[in-house]
Amino acid sequence: MSSPVPPSPEPIETFDVVVIGSGPAGHKATIQAAKAGKRVLLVERETNVGGACVHRGTIPSKTLRETALAFTAFRRKTGEVFPITVREDLEVASLMTRMEEVVKAHERFMTEQLRRNGATKLHGRARFLDDRTIAVEQVRGNVRRARGEVIIIATGSQPRAPADVPIDHDKILDSDSILSMTWLPRSLTVLGAGVIASEYASIFAALGVKVTMIDKGMRPLAFLDSEIADKFVAAFKRNGGCYLGGRRHVKVEWDGIDSVVTTLDDGTEIRSERLLCCLGRISNVDDLDLAAAGLAVNERGLLAVDAHCATKVPHIYAVGDVIGPPALASSSMEQGRRAVCHALGLSLGHGSETIPAGIYTIPEMSQVGLTEIEAIKKYGGCLVGRARYEELARGQISAIQDGMLKLVADPGGQRVLGVQIVGEGACELIHVGQMALIGGSDVDSFVDNIFNFPTLAEAYRVAALDIVKQRAKLFPNGLPAVMPTLDAPLKTA
Repeated sequence: MSSPVPPSPEPIETFDVVVIGSGPAGHKATIQAAKAGKRVLLVERETNVGGACVHRGTIPSKTLRETALAFTAFRRKTGEVFPITVREDLEVASLMTRMEEVVKAHERFMTEQLRRNGATKLHGRARFLDDRTIAVEQVRGNVRRARGEVIIIATGSQPRAPADVPIDHDKILDSDSILSMTWLPRSLTVLGAGVIASEYASIFAALGVKVTMIDKGMRPLAFLDSEIADKFVAAFKRNGGCYLGGRRHVKVEWDGIDSVVTTLDDGTEIRSERLLCCLGRISNVDDLDLAAAGLAVNERGLLAVDAHCATKVPHIYAVGDVIGPPALASSSMEQGRRAVCHALGLSLGHGSETIPAGIYTIPEMSQVGLTEIEAIKKYGGCLVGRARYEELARGQISAIQDGMLKLVADPGGQRVLGVQIVGEGACELIHVGQMALIGGSDVDSFVDNIFNFPTLAEAYRVAALDIVKQRAKLFPNGLPAVMPTLDAPLKTA
């Protein structure tokens, strides 16, 4: 009796561009390639597009943030006339009743974009067969093969689980499981002080949870302007939070009764109902069989790329979380766009030079361009204008007085070099500064033009006037004939 003949493998389908992963980076890369008239395949292992950003990260956490913000804002804006307290038996799910609606709406939008632009979507798990060919294993076990002249790896990341933090997704959680809690805890310890840690810490503190953040850094979010970060910490403390900087955990354990016990390097014990571990993320590349494509991750578990997001295999690019920080949705989208433009020989534009960072803490923080310290290092000096929300009518009306906008200018106080903002609306307001940087605007353009009243955007004019005032004192007879130019930075002593 002859043995059955195995089925012949399906033929290899050929595409101009193959994208693996449909998060912000992969989706943007797919749309960019499709708009360029290329035949594009997008492979996604989950049923729906969007990746962790839509299903476990950005969209869910920001939805919870809006609920927390509404809770705190109502008290402020009504002068605390109405007593508002959080029930002890409050279910976390009840705070996120809109989340499913928001997620589904975003899924529909992203899927419709793919359809409208003629991209092909394939549900399955991808792995490399060689540097131009992938196999996609689908749900029922069948395998389809695809060849791409250009391949974009955008498989995202997952929370890192340190060996000394026994994550059980019940008492000790990571950023993927934190929203699965049944009840709002009375206390929460947060390990880490990056973007995800700071956002969740401030959200839960606003909801009345006693939150303790622990990190080796003296302040959270080390990449932010220090003055902005310090104002965030002050606001966090006013909401009942505690930031323990310059500290490390040496042991984390559940006491078997009612508390997670975190022991610090100085012997201090922090007890809380729950613990959130946010000590980094690792790239999702284990199933890709990178070696078949001639690739390997570096010592940090990331894919190394050049300025255009190309790997050492020239036609394979990597974008988003798989290449590491800043790992923000906005920067990931730009990386996806930039990689495809470079691969296809399209104009890159100047987008990567003016990507704003938006941190959705309570209060929000955002920045674009150079910080004060970066400007001093590059040009030997700078002038900085500040506008405090308490100086703005809209800040008083909206009960959000504790905010600030910093406008960084060159040493002569003429050209805008950067903007940093802390306070509600920061992630929206930053785009005014972004456009000023793209357009090469002068500080005086904010003085000479009128803003709606009352608005938070008036902060740009107030900060610009602050710079003009400083400029007049420094140069009462006008600017010197010779000033450092932005193309020829001063050398500091």
